[in-house]
Amino acid sequence: MGDLKASQEVVGTNLGLGRYESDPERHALLNFKQDLIDPLNRLSSWTVDGDCCHWLGVVCHNLTAHVHQLHLRSFPLVLDDLMTQEQIDAEYEAYERSMFSGKLNPSLLDLKHLNYFDLSFNNFSSTPIPSFLGLMSSLTHLSLSNAGFVGVIPHQLGNLSNLHYLNLEGYGLSVNYLQWLSGLPLLQQLNMNSVDLSKASDWLQVINTLPSLFDLHLSYCQLPFIPPTPTINFSSLLTLDLSENYFESTLIPSWIFGLRNLVSLDLPYNDFPGPIPVDLQNMTSLRHLDLSENHFNSSIPNWLYSFRRIEFLNLGSNNLQGTISSAIGNLTSAISIDLSYNQLGGKLPRSLGNLCNLREIILSYNKWSQEISEILESLSGCVSNRLEILDLSYSQLHGHLTDELGVFKNLVKLYFQSNSISGPIPVSLGNLSSLTNLEFSYNQFSGTLTQNFGQLKNLFILSLQSNSISGPIPMSLGNLSSLTNLDFSHNLFSGTLSLNFGQLKNLVSLSFWNNSISGPLPLSLGSLSSLTHLDLSNNLFNGTVPQNFGQLFKLETLSIESNMLEGVVSKSHFSNLIRLKTFYAFGNRLTLNVSHDWIPPFQLEYLSLRSWNLGPKFPPWLCSQRYLQYLDISNTQISDVIPPSIWNLSSQFKYLNLSHNQINGEVPNNPSILSTSLVIDLSSNHFKGSLPYISSSVIVLDLSDNSFSKSISSFLCFKMNDSKSIGYLNLEKNNLSGKIPDCWMKWNSLVVLNLANNHFSGNFPASIGSLTLLQSLHLYNNKFTGNLPSSLRNCENLVIIDVAKNEFVGSIPSWVGHRFSSLMILNLHSNNFQGHIPKELCALTSLQILDLSHNKLSRGIPRCVKNFSAMATKNNSNLDMSFNLPNDYYDETLPHESELLVIKGKALKYSTILHLVKCIDFSNNSLSGEIPKEVTSLQGLQSLNLSYNLLIGSIPENIGAMGSLESIDFSMNQLSGQIPSSMSSLTFLNHLNLSNNNLTGKIPLSTQLQSFNASGFIGNKLCGLPLSNNCIINYVNLDKENKGSKHNGGLQVDWFFVSMALGFMVGFWGVCGPLLLNKQWRIMYFQFLDHMGYKLKSLVLL
Repeated sequence: MGDLKASQEVVGTNLGLGRYESDPERHALLNFKQDLIDPLNRLSSWTVDGDCCHWLGVVCHNLTAHVHQLHLRSFPLVLDDLMTQEQIDAEYEAYERSMFSGKLNPSLLDLKHLNYFDLSFNNFSSTPIPSFLGLMSSLTHLSLSNAGFVGVIPHQLGNLSNLHYLNLEGYGLSVNYLQWLSGLPLLQQLNMNSVDLSKASDWLQVINTLPSLFDLHLSYCQLPFIPPTPTINFSSLLTLDLSENYFESTLIPSWIFGLRNLVSLDLPYNDFPGPIPVDLQNMTSLRHLDLSENHFNSSIPNWLYSFRRIEFLNLGSNNLQGTISSAIGNLTSAISIDLSYNQLGGKLPRSLGNLCNLREIILSYNKWSQEISEILESLSGCVSNRLEILDLSYSQLHGHLTDELGVFKNLVKLYFQSNSISGPIPVSLGNLSSLTNLEFSYNQFSGTLTQNFGQLKNLFILSLQSNSISGPIPMSLGNLSSLTNLDFSHNLFSGTLSLNFGQLKNLVSLSFWNNSISGPLPLSLGSLSSLTHLDLSNNLFNGTVPQNFGQLFKLETLSIESNMLEGVVSKSHFSNLIRLKTFYAFGNRLTLNVSHDWIPPFQLEYLSLRSWNLGPKFPPWLCSQRYLQYLDISNTQISDVIPPSIWNLSSQFKYLNLSHNQINGEVPNNPSILSTSLVIDLSSNHFKGSLPYISSSVIVLDLSDNSFSKSISSFLCFKMNDSKSIGYLNLEKNNLSGKIPDCWMKWNSLVVLNLANNHFSGNFPASIGSLTLLQSLHLYNNKFTGNLPSSLRNCENLVIIDVAKNEFVGSIPSWVGHRFSSLMILNLHSNNFQGHIPKELCALTSLQILDLSHNKLSRGIPRCVKNFSAMATKNNSNLDMSFNLPNDYYDETLPHESELLVIKGKALKYSTILHLVKCIDFSNNSLSGEIPKEVTSLQGLQSLNLSYNLLIGSIPENIGAMGSLESIDFSMNQLSGQIPSSMSSLTFLNHLNLSNNNLTGKIPLSTQLQSFNASGFIGNKLCGLPLSNNCIINYVNLDKENKGSKHNGGLQVDWFFVSMALGFMVGFWGVCGPLLLNKQWRIMYFQFLDHMGYKLKSLVLL
């Protein structure tokens, strides 16, 4: 690439006639060459015995043969949005090789007749611009643009009084003042883009001394402000670029509006506020106007539509409002219009379609809220003949895309992504044969793709991501030989992949993520030798992984996770994947079979093989991956110790998941281990020993379900001066013991803390109150004693409190109800809490699970339970009991919370559906009094357990209103009266225990109640199914509410059966009595019976 450009340079710049020049000039050039570093030997023609007028880059006068011009620029990288990253890297590498570096030799001063000197786009890094250049008085053109010079620009350049053109653009240069520019009276073009002019408060005053100036570029110069000036001496200015100076919300100064000859004005990225200035209306000579990336907040002024000469108009990225006037049709010279990233709305005027010269319309990120068919109709005028770029992405468009699209035959780039366009993609799209970019992602397109997609032979980029397109993928896509990027992810595509995908030899990125494509992976994919990104994840692919995938030597990302692939993967699958950096293949049934000494050809950065079979030994080849940042080999049947070399590598891991294996041994207690990790999951293994020290950078740490033992003190109090970043800490189900030290002060980023199922003891320390971000606290099944720490009230964000199965004492603090307004789960069961249930708990309106069972609570159930709003509604919580961390480096959702609950008489662990559970358990206390009728207002409650208490009175009559109840346990109380008939309407009820109370009467009839086991009713004075004793007439003792005797003896009559007997007697004698008393009726009755008998006999004989 560099040699080609160099040859072009020779042809274009060597204009001399070959006259033999004077020796001083040739010697000067040779001395200059000696101090240059020329990697590509571009100056190979500069030889001692050569004619310097024929040297590369040298231009001599055609009469005198003096050196007049030196063209020694390099050729900057020109990026194309269709270039692949590999092409970009190759171009940049070629550009770097072509650049001159070194230093400038003062021998240039012997070129007395030099008037043109161009060193732009080279690499004279870390060297200042030589001051001797200011002595080259014959120069009229000096370009040091982006040549790598740094430091202060020498003021001696102000001696070049003949300069017409000066270009010093480049980062790293600065000035202390600009007064030296006033020594350049003939200057016509000045470019100081990216030069630091923050100290040049006199910049405008100096520029005003250059009357010949017609081209001024001061972009990204950190100009402090635009000073006002009474008169302008450079009124001949044609081009002004003051972009990217961020003028601190100042207004555009009035002197700019006086530049009536201005043809091009660039003022983007300057934070100009308010309406677009009305004084701009007099600048009618403008052909290029860029006011983008400011804070203009008016509508588009009507006078702007009178700029008939305007060719390029950019008002994007402001806060413009209102509509586009039909007067936009007056901009008949317009070639490009950009109104993107504003708040414009309404309908696009039809006059926009009459701008016959328009090539580019960018209207994205607005609020058109219009049907796409209307917009296409508005643009169907003469603009449709030449339009090349149409961008309506993120514009709130809806409706169906019609065949009107087919009239835009010259479209090259079409962007409709992120709207609500629906319906099928029209067949006429196939007529747009010039298309290179097609972006329809994030819409609601449906239907199937037709074969005419194969007509878009020039297509480079095709994205239909996140729609509802279904059916098979057309075979004709194999004809799109120019295609580099294809994204059909997150749709409803089905069927199998066609073999002709192997024809897409230029394909760089291919994504079918999250569809329903099935069948085997086609072998033809292995021939896509240009692929760098391949994503086939979340589909229904089956069979084995083709071995020829190992020939995709340019592949950097391979994602085949969450399919139905199976079989063995060997080293041949990776044989030439030398550039592979990301490999996601979890959620398949694959086995890796490689030799113990296999060294992969790649160096991975991201690897997930979750649920593969990698064991039983730890994969030794992982030790060769020096750049690994993300490693997930969870649930891979490893039952081994981790090699020391892996622990040595672990300092580079950002994410490490070894969970759900049988890995044993100890984690080294070395602070440098896992020193940069953000997420560490070693849960569900056989690790033992002390807890490891962790660095302050860790955000998620899960060491649960292991055999870690001893005290937690060293772990918790390590480096107490360093604040911890950790938000999720799970040490559940280990063998940790001893007291918790008072060291929580530096753990104040914690959101989830789980210490459950260990052997901790003693009082919980007061420093828990430092965890003000805490949302979930699990201390279940330990031996904590004392009162709940009062400092816990500071943790006002708590959603879950589970301190069950400990030895906490005292009363339930009333502040629990006042401080935790977001609390959804409160589990205090199996402690030694005593006293009454504080009515303040009723303020917990978000509460869904309340378990106070197995304590020593007394007195009554508060009537205010009706205030548990979340239990009173059948709507489910929007929260799924999983939390996010307030951390910029970890945006994933934390693992689901879980709770062990006794529901329906069984202890079950709830996790993914925990947010759907609503229950109250007050069992095994000494609660007294009646069940408050207010409890029946909790219509969303699914489980109510009040068993093993001292409750009296009757079951609330309206209990049938609790339509969501699935489990009721009132056993072992002193309840009396009858079972309310409304209980028969509890259609979801599948567990009922009313045993061992004083209930009386008949069990109500219903589908549910008679299906329960009789054990749920025993120990009462009940009758009827499912009990064996029938309710005919029972001799029972009556209480004061019975309607029989006022004494404790007497009869209780079941009037249902009495009524049934009386009914039978009345019915029998009502029919048979008249027959016995009236002879004529009796004769007629028996004749009727004889007649019916003959008829039946005849029917039988037939």
